Amino acid sequence: MRQTEFGPAAQGAAGTAEERRPFIRWTEAAGTGPARVYLHGLGSASGPYFAHVAAHPALAGRHSLFVDLPGFGISDRPADFGYSLEEHADAVAAVLEAAGVSGAEVVGHSMGGAVAIVLAHRRPDLVARLVLAEANLDPNPPVGAGSSGIARYEEREFVDGGGFAAVLERVGPIWGATMRLADPVALYRTATRLARGSEPTMRTMLLAMDIPRTFLVGELSPDVDGRAELVAAGVGVETVAAAGHNMMFDNPEAFAAVIAGAGSAAVSSPA
Repeated sequence: MRQTEFGPAAQGAAGTAEERRPFIRWTEAAGTGPARVYLHGLGSASGPYFAHVAAHPALAGRHSLFVDLPGFGISDRPADFGYSLEEHADAVAAVLEAAGVSGAEVVGHSMGGAVAIVLAHRRPDLVARLVLAEANLDPNPPVGAGSSGIARYEEREFVDGGGFAAVLERVGPIWGATMRLADPVALYRTATRLARGSEPTMRTMLLAMDIPRTFLVGELSPDVDGRAELVAAGVGVETVAAAGHNMMFDNPEAFAAVIAGAGSAAVSSPA
């Protein structure tokens, strides 16, 4: 595991100055070729969601970084961090700089895909390719168990009034296994800012980029809004067979094949 300092130190925290520094942490696997960076979704962590995919024969041997965003997984939970998409993207940029990585291929799932888009927009020197697994592209998504559902609570109600426990119950055992380890404040603030989106929107940024971009949709999920517009802008839109939103668990073979760029047998692309 590696870590790097990010953001301002928490004001008024107990302990030494060294102990007060917030850190973003990541697990790194040595390998060859341009680095492949994995970014998890809301309430998740990158190791549990991506390590088995990165070990697939189609992807094994590549220099890989599994980054946990602030407030999630093994990273710190700083009280003075804003938890916006921009701030998460800047924290990931700090990881890449600390790891000596540029021109990375970034694989982002759901919220992690939104962060990846913002990162590529703000720091094009760090990102050479995007693979977005059902990434959030627009603000104010339909109400569900994720960001929009969490954002319906007031912060105090979510953190201390039973909202967090209710959401954990709704999301089920797979998502809940990592969500229960997230800091409730970080989860709430990240969810509300994800629902609010970015300026310009994630979709607008993605459409304007000229790097290779692939957007993945699970066959069991609703199709991505604006598919034709994405394709016209050069975004490859692929459907991962026999998979829903958590395609890395539903069909890791197909998911790994698409990331590797050789998914013709495992991926269907409806007209």
